[in-house]
Amino acid sequence: MANTAIELPPKGGFSFDLCRRNEMLAKKGVQSPSFRKTGTTIVGLVFQDGVILGADTRATEGPIVCDKNCEKIHYMAPNIYCCGAGTAADTEAVTDMVSSQLELHRYATGRESRVVTALTLLKSHLYSYQGHVSAALVLGGVDCTGPHLHTIYPHGSTDTLPFATMGSGSLAAMAMFESRYREGMTREEGIKLVCQAICSGIFNDLGSGSNVDVCVITKGQKEYLRNYELPNPRTYVSSKGYSFAKGHTEVLSTKITPLKEHVKIIEGDAMEE
Repeated sequence: MANTAIELPPKGGFSFDLCRRNEMLAKKGVQSPSFRKTGTTIVGLVFQDGVILGADTRATEGPIVCDKNCEKIHYMAPNIYCCGAGTAADTEAVTDMVSSQLELHRYATGRESRVVTALTLLKSHLYSYQGHVSAALVLGGVDCTGPHLHTIYPHGSTDTLPFATMGSGSLAAMAMFESRYREGMTREEGIKLVCQAICSGIFNDLGSGSNVDVCVITKGQKEYLRNYELPNPRTYVSSKGYSFAKGHTEVLSTKITPLKEHVKIIEGDAMEE
């Protein structure tokens, strides 16, 4: 009986198939998409009475900090708020659009908005654009069925979790949650943990920074604590102590460089240089 060799699949190791594919596509002139770096840390957790959301306040434009105190916790309904990460214009436009739809629904039904309704509207809209709307969201609220916390990704996929983080500082913030979160936390314990998670993102991610915003949502009540914590106060003061009058700028130094006239004779005509 002849021995036949059986071809077995490779065991483990890294597969370079996609690298070869990308090289082949590049030779054919296909432009590979570039990655997009966004900077934000947004978090949320469920505590014994409701939901607590948190966000940093730094807005970046490439390597530039264009806004040190922007609002990333968006109003959706009196009992529902949403943190946004990604492109600021996309997060604001999507949350404003769904907020208006929820308000029309309340007018038509006369009932409080449910968190699952906001979740369905958000993920359906994002899914229809296949990720081209750069909005990663942490949705939280309290309705007739209790507290709810969801994450919505730019492609429309969702998660339902007791605590969640998103944005470029999400890994640092998640480390705080995974080590310190427990069920049945009080309001004070929840706010403290949310602030620690946001500060962890602020100090470990260059795209996150400035202050900590907190939103506490309970049954029939919400508290939007704007600039609840200021972990990065400005400590640098110019040693010269400039104080300019309004509408004026002080002249620090004046330098005058005289220009000498040079005369060249070209074919009998004088030309100044």
